[in-house]
Amino acid sequence: MPHKLKAATHVVKQLQDAGFIAYFAGGWVRDYLMNHPSDDIDIATDASVAEIQRLFPKTVPVGVAFGIVIVIHNGDQFEVATFRKDRGYVDGRRPTGVDPATPEEDANRRDFTINGMFYDPIGEKLYDFIGGEKDIQKKVIRAIGNPHERFFEDRLRMMRAVRYSTRFDFPIELATLNAIRAHAADLLPAVAMERIWQEFKKMSHFAHFDTGLILLHDLGLLPVIFPSLKEVSLNELKRRVQFIEKFPKDSPTFAELLELFPTHDLEQIFQLADYLKLSNKETAFAKFYHHAQTLFNMPKEWLEKLEKIEWAEFYADPYSDIGLSMLTVKQPDPEAFKREQQQRQQSLAPHIDRIRSKNPYLRAEHLIAIGVPPGEKMGDLLEEGMRIAVNQGIIDPQEIITILKQKSLL
Repeated sequence: MPHKLKAATHVVKQLQDAGFIAYFAGGWVRDYLMNHPSDDIDIATDASVAEIQRLFPKTVPVGVAFGIVIVIHNGDQFEVATFRKDRGYVDGRRPTGVDPATPEEDANRRDFTINGMFYDPIGEKLYDFIGGEKDIQKKVIRAIGNPHERFFEDRLRMMRAVRYSTRFDFPIELATLNAIRAHAADLLPAVAMERIWQEFKKMSHFAHFDTGLILLHDLGLLPVIFPSLKEVSLNELKRRVQFIEKFPKDSPTFAELLELFPTHDLEQIFQLADYLKLSNKETAFAKFYHHAQTLFNMPKEWLEKLEKIEWAEFYADPYSDIGLSMLTVKQPDPEAFKREQQQRQQSLAPHIDRIRSKNPYLRAEHLIAIGVPPGEKMGDLLEEGMRIAVNQGIIDPQEIITILKQKSLL
């Protein structure tokens, strides 16, 4: 038994031995029935938060108002939630309050049938109050109960339906599909942009992200998130996302989303990043990727005129490997493009390593030794020294200094 599964089973057993009902819940149960390995294990119980905290020495109160606590056992963390029924929703995100409930009542307030089952790892018994196992067999995504109510409770569930549909290649059941179309316009501002971004990220981690974006557009959700796409036809959107499925698996989500906006300049990309509330790291890759696309869209004769230092700095960028892999699949002759990049990289390899390791041929101590004080001028000389080294193949610092003097820079 895998380590985390063993630890989660121990938590359930400890709850059951104390006289409580306790089951695995949600996604793990779905994945177990689909024979998908998973260590994302949540636990549901009739024990209250206070009772859970008394029973386990290491806990973290993450959502006490909603009956949720993190239990830490042998270094593993598990979300343990009290069976609950929700009192009502007013903001399209969270209930106004919760009350204790039976397992069946708890199942009926969850999102989709495939996510609403429980499993007792001690008795090895499935508890399915909502037909989830049957829908897995049918390969369908179906909201639990009335889909209009489920989406009113949490409008992000509309995006989740699309994510599960594309991840498992399950069509969305008609009533659920129609409810998404009916409520798509209500996604914003009810759902925070941070939650929408996390949904995009989760969707992109599995295959068929392109299919997911197409479905989001067809259902009217994508134009709500990105109003500039309102006038974009479904066929045009399909054309824009055609390369996403061929991108490497570790391609950044934001770079994949930028396929939706092929004419965006750098300023518009930064505005989009701000709108999605992205981190600096996510935005930094987008900046490099935009630069790379601009570079390789230049006429071939222009590319041939680029200095070696420009190529070396391009390849030394920490995002160059993944960026080039993404660009490769968009070329008319991917193999020829790949060979060309590899050959150029190999020819510049020592310089690329020097740039990456911030270990230039001409260093500050060399300039200090001849009387150049630290400051802006030194920075300019170091930069020019690296340019001479890469472009001319002169790597001896004294020779570089001689050339700098010849150029009257010293």
